[in-house]
Amino acid sequence: MSDQDAADAATVVQRLAVLLEAGVSPVNAWVYAAEDGEPVAVAVAAEVRAGVGPGAALAAMPGSWREVAVAWRVAETVGAPLAPSLRRFADALRDAQQSRDDVAVALADPAATAKLVAWLPLVAIALGLALGFDVTATFTNPVGIACVVAGVALMVAARLWTRRLVGRAQPGEDIAGLQGDVVAIALTGGVSIERALTVVAECGGGAPEPETERVLALSRRAGAPAVDLLRASAADARRRVRTEGRLRASRLSARLLLPLGVCTLPSFLLLGVGPMLLSVLSGTMPVLVSP
Repeated sequence: MSDQDAADAATVVQRLAVLLEAGVSPVNAWVYAAEDGEPVAVAVAAEVRAGVGPGAALAAMPGSWREVAVAWRVAETVGAPLAPSLRRFADALRDAQQSRDDVAVALADPAATAKLVAWLPLVAIALGLALGFDVTATFTNPVGIACVVAGVALMVAARLWTRRLVGRAQPGEDIAGLQGDVVAIALTGGVSIERALTVVAECGGGAPEPETERVLALSRRAGAPAVDLLRASAADARRRVRTEGRLRASRLSARLLLPLGVCTLPSFLLLGVGPMLLSVLSGTMPVLVSP
């Protein structure tokens, strides 16, 4: 799911919460939300008009909409207030999206630099041609052919290596702390912790995660409100993801020096400097200064 789609999901969920708080029925809320033309809202509204439940219709949608479906179905199942639940979930979606945006901004500089540096070998070839060196003669010389083959191979390796490093630094699509937020929604319906966990699992939220179990155990020992603890833990998880993403972006700048030094610079020498030296040795050096 693209960042724009995730942002749209948060916007639509927020509008639905406002409409529901104003007394609009869930079916009509989706119809009104679809009037802006958001594709998923239009598709869900069409399903709802046909008699399909909003939760079931959302479950068939991609990306963050499936997570919205879990929250919606949990709230409906336990009888939790739908409007406040959606409003809080919209805030969670925005928080998670902000984390991904922050990481994406932090990665933009090193990723753009890596792409620019990857073209250095071709710039060297263009420079040789501009200075008048007979670069094409390289292809008639066995040593020149070897330089070209090795240089191109290193150039491709650098691009693949760089792409892999940048890809590994990208933020994930999952929303950190999602289960904590959904279990909190279930508990606001007045059900027990065991019932809340069962409903979340049945609605697609998965089995209890270690962090969720740890927070619930703390709630039982201390007698503190589980809902507040779960929401605080979910917010902390998203902050940790944001911090880790920024750290990955910082480390990426240093790691990108590896393909630069191991592949790009040797490729620059083989494709740029090598043909110039061969041109000099073959006696076809250009006359740069007229007598």
